[in-house]
Amino acid sequence: MNKRFKQTLIALALTTTAGIAAAAPSVNGVAISQQRVDAVVKMMEAQGQPASPQMAQMVTEQLVTAEVLRQEAVKKGMDKSADFLAEMENAQAMALANRYIKEYIRTNPVTDALLKAEYDKVKAEFPEKKSYHARHILVATEAEAKAVLEALKKGKPFAQLAKEKSQDPGSKNNGGDLGWQEPATFVPEFSGAMVKLAKGQVSATPVKTQFGFHIIKLDDVKVEAAPSVEQLRPQLEQRIQSQRIEELIKTLKAKAKIQ
Repeated sequence: MNKRFKQTLIALALTTTAGIAAAAPSVNGVAISQQRVDAVVKMMEAQGQPASPQMAQMVTEQLVTAEVLRQEAVKKGMDKSADFLAEMENAQAMALANRYIKEYIRTNPVTDALLKAEYDKVKAEFPEKKSYHARHILVATEAEAKAVLEALKKGKPFAQLAKEKSQDPGSKNNGGDLGWQEPATFVPEFSGAMVKLAKGQVSATPVKTQFGFHIIKLDDVKVEAAPSVEQLRPQLEQRIQSQRIEELIKTLKAKAKIQ
């Protein structure tokens, strides 16, 4: 098919669909307004569905179907039942309440100052988190551990000694490297000695644990920073608005005569 002709057909199809969606159909003389179609389309957009002529047409057809069924229900007097009237009152109350809240949020935006103040409050909920990059040499006796320390003092590389002396099969071939770990990963005696070391420092004395005697070297430490204001903006805005709405409802209830 000629490409230009095909494009013309597609454009014509979209125009026709849009025309169908834009037209105000009626069922037995009862018009289905474009405003009703638009309201449903907006709701579907809010749920993440992209608007399109096809969507508008689908919504229009659904509303036509609903109108056909509504008219049949009216013929049977269902619109006069107490249950239906109560349901409609509740639906109207909830719809207006939601509209009022949305308008309140729109006219009371969260300022940067409020956002910063709320961030300062919640920042305490993100405790400082440290990770340690350590190496160790594990031996069976304290005498062996002291011998390792002496060799280190004489300038022998830590990694080389780990490969030669360490009895930890998981790390010896990597020069004693334990990778990045949080202190809780290790037994208390090991982690307690490790966190006291400065970057590049080796434990001055052997560290005894249930596994034997360790010589520990701390290669590096990193601190995981708390999320930034911008990273938390959506959650902070929601939190502030929820607090505001809660206060608003309390104030309105206090003013109302509720018996």
